[in-house]
Parts: sequence; structure tokens; C-alpha cells
Amino acid sequence: METEKGGLVQRIRDEFSFVRGNFLVMVISWLVLDFFIELPGTYYPLYVEALGGTATTIGLIGSVSLIAAAVVQIPGGFLADKYGRKWLIVSMTFMAALARIFYVYAPSWEWIMVGAVVVGLCGIYRPALNAIVADSVPKEKRGMGFSIINMIASVSTTPAPLFAGYLFTIFGLVPSMRLIYKLVIGGLMVAALLRTKLTETVENPEKIKVSELLGEYPASMRESLKVWDLMPRAAFILFIVDVVMNFTSGLFQPILVLYMVKDLGISELQLSYVWTIFSVSILIFALPAGKLIDMIGKKKPIMAAFVLWVVAILLMVNGNYVRAILSMITVGLLMVMANSALGALNAGLVPKEHRGKVNGSTGFFRLIAAALGQFTGGWLFDNVNHQIPFLIQIALVCIPLFLVYFYIDENEETLH
Repeated sequence: METEKGGLVQRIRDEFSFVRGNFLVMVISWLVLDFFIELPGTYYPLYVEALGGTATTIGLIGSVSLIAAAVVQIPGGFLADKYGRKWLIVSMTFMAALARIFYVYAPSWEWIMVGAVVVGLCGIYRPALNAIVADSVPKEKRGMGFSIINMIASVSTTPAPLFAGYLFTIFGLVPSMRLIYKLVIGGLMVAALLRTKLTETVENPEKIKVSELLGEYPASMRESLKVWDLMPRAAFILFIVDVVMNFTSGLFQPILVLYMVKDLGISELQLSYVWTIFSVSILIFALPAGKLIDMIGKKKPIMAAFVLWVVAILLMVNGNYVRAILSMITVGLLMVMANSALGALNAGLVPKEHRGKVNGSTGFFRLIAAALGQFTGGWLFDNVNHQIPFLIQIALVCIPLFLVYFYIDENEETLH
């Protein structure tokens, strides 16, 4: 019995032996950061509405923030490859914390939009973030590695909706949201301090010259677009899949909470339960999905995720409280499968020295697509029909499903 127990412990240690160094620092900082980032999410659309906004306004704010983030993705990737990952990640995490001041004291929804623009610009560190994770996880463990990231996000965010609901019942909508955003500032500051422990993964990064940074923008745009000539075909197909997915998911992001409250009759307190169950579902599915991806490959889980997307939409459109919960559980499963498999496949297709540029280029077009999706979804909700943003997705998810089926070849993965 002792031998079996010792063997089990050793297998667990071997399975998770890669969780060290930079990856461990990122995991710990994500535990802190994701809890606080998700705190306002439960009631954010209702908060904007209370400050004079509409569904179209919510979509507009999301779009403007995403466009701001898109503008800095390509230079962010270029800077990450040239000057290193760490300085971008640490400095922009601090800046993202300070940007939440606009959310705390906003007298109207327009001030939320100002804060959203600043938060979007801080997204210049995303290519560096993705690159340092890919740099730090062994090839044979990437499915598990990206699933752990999803699981960590779920572990830290699981209590967030319940805590937000608790504050809502005590203080009411607007006062509780202002308090929550103060907590977000503190949480981001802690995460930034933790990230100072990261080790740079770029060999011999160039010395940062502030006077040259703005001048790098045209060069970074050219480099990040030309980089696709150096990539295998599957990497470019994956890029198209990513862009279509982000437009499609953007359609419902600004209006999902409004639809559940206004159309399905779900109360504000029940809403916190729905989001908690969603986070728990990601927690439950994360590690099994990661192990499955490492065993059977990435292509089949990606395709299964698109099929589950249709199921989730149908449950939500024809929903009630129970079906909304089932829909969000399905969304949790498909997110784990898609994000983990796509992240692992992308890491295998893109050489280390180009990851910053590829992530920057992908991030630019992904965020532009999401911005268009969010504005379109909000406008359709206000001006056409509350169900239309959901139903359009059924047709749209067929595009990436067919692209993956016909054009993705996992054998194109590199040794990087």
C-alpha cells in the first residue's frame, strides 16, 4: 500500500514538474489578478446602465477598449521580442491597476469609456504574456499547461460572483461596484509586484530607449505582418479561426447579462449563482481536458468545442434559470477545450523567436474583430431583436469548424 501511495505521489510530481519558475510566478499572479478582475463582471452591464448607458453603449465601450488594445498589439509583440517580456508585463500590470480609478469615480458612462480606453492600451503586454508562457512550458506538456491556466482562472474567479452578490445585497448596485473597483486596483497592484519575480526569457534583449519606442511602430507593423510568410500554413489558418471566434463571441458579450435579467427573468442574486457555476465548470473540466489534448491531439477538441458552442446558444436562447445554468456549464467546457487546444497548437506551430510578433499580429486582428462583434451585438439587441446576436453565432461558428477540419494539420507543428 505504501509503495502504491509513493508511486502515485511520484506520478503526480512528474505530471506537474513543469509548474516552476516563470510559469509558477504567472500561476500565482493569475490567482490574485483573475479574482479581482472578475469581481465587477457580474454586474458591470447593470452598472453602466445605472450610469445612463444602454446595450449599445455597453457594446461601444467594449469596442473602444478593444480597438485601443488592438492598436498596441503589434508594437507590443515587436517590443516583446526585441526588448524582452518582463518589463512590459510588470509595468503594464501596474498601469492597468491605476486605470480602474476612472471606474471607481465615474459620474456617467462616458467616464467608464475613458477608463476602458486606458485599460485597452495597457493590453500592449498581452503578446509578451502569451510569449513568456509558451517559452516556459515544455512542448509535451502544453495541453496541460494551458489547461492549468484556465483552471487557475476558474479557481480564483469561482468565489468572485458570490462575493459581488454579497456586496450587492448590502450596499446596492452603484456603491457596491465603486467599492469593487477599489478592490480591483489593490489586487492588480499585488499581481504586478508578484510579476517582478519573473525571469526574462529573451536572450540578450536590447536596451530600452524610450526615445526610440514611438519610432518603432511602423517597423513593428511591417515585421508583424511579414512574419506570416515564415509560418506554416496551419498557423495562418489558426489565425483566421481566432479572428472569426472573437467576432462571434463578441456578439453576446455586452448583452448576455441583460438578456438573462430582462428576457429570462433571472434575478440579480441568481445571476451571481449562474456565474459561480460557470467558474466551477471550468475548474472541473480544465485538467481532464488538458490531459485529453496531450493524449489525442488538438484538432478534435477544437472541433468539439464549436459543436458545443451551438448547443450552448440554443440552451440560452430558449432558456430559463436552469437552462441558463446548463448553457454556461457548456460554455465552460467548450472554453477549456478551445482555449487549451488552440493555445497549445499555436505554441507548437510558432518558433520562439517569432512568438511576440505572431501574438501581436494575431492580437491586433482578434481585438478588432471582437470590437466589431461587441458593437454589433449591442446595436442588434437595442434595435432589432434580443435573440438575433445569439442566433447569428450558429451560422458563424460553422466557419472555424470547417477551417479546422479541412486545413489544420497537426503534423506541421515545430519542435519549438
